[in-house]
Amino acid sequence: MSSSDHSTISYEKQGLTHAPTGSHKVKYTGDNWDVYYDIAKPVDLSLILPHYRARSQPIEHRISMFFGNVSQSMKLKVCRNYYHSKFEMEVRASTSDITIWLPSDFKGVIHCPKSTTFSAGFVNRIMSSVRLNDSDAKHLYDEDEVIVSTRGHVTFRMWDVQTSTPECPQKETLKRLFSCSRKAPENWDFLLEDN
Repeated sequence: MSSSDHSTISYEKQGLTHAPTGSHKVKYTGDNWDVYYDIAKPVDLSLILPHYRARSQPIEHRISMFFGNVSQSMKLKVCRNYYHSKFEMEVRASTSDITIWLPSDFKGVIHCPKSTTFSAGFVNRIMSSVRLNDSDAKHLYDEDEVIVSTRGHVTFRMWDVQTSTPECPQKETLKRLFSCSRKAPENWDFLLEDN
């Protein structure tokens, strides 16, 4: 039994004994999904993406994550400190309420229900780099992709890569309300600061 087989089996056993909560370091496994949870219990995970590419990981491979549930709530934070670790995430549920925190440097495609809501931080920092429900989107390996399918409520929030924390809703709402948010330095081709 290889180490990748062992990790997949341990995920399945873990889902049977207790609900996944806390932090989980995501690693390349060589399987279809690097992280796979399909359980009938609430999920509250912080997914810490690697800051390196594994030696055996193909260059065109994105970290792939799958989460399935029937009716329990799901809260997933994608924590990335290094932009080069691209990912694809698929979340499938029948009636679960789903909240997903995406990194503030997210660039790519999101497929989600039309009733999805976006937090102020998400709109301030991420929305300009997102293509929503783009049916013509090709599976590009140099960008991120999120697929969410549920009849429950879906909310997207921002995980700030500079502070390594979830967004502060009050601060982001005030920025949005008074239109005083500056574009983040990573959104500029070049930045001149005049002091």
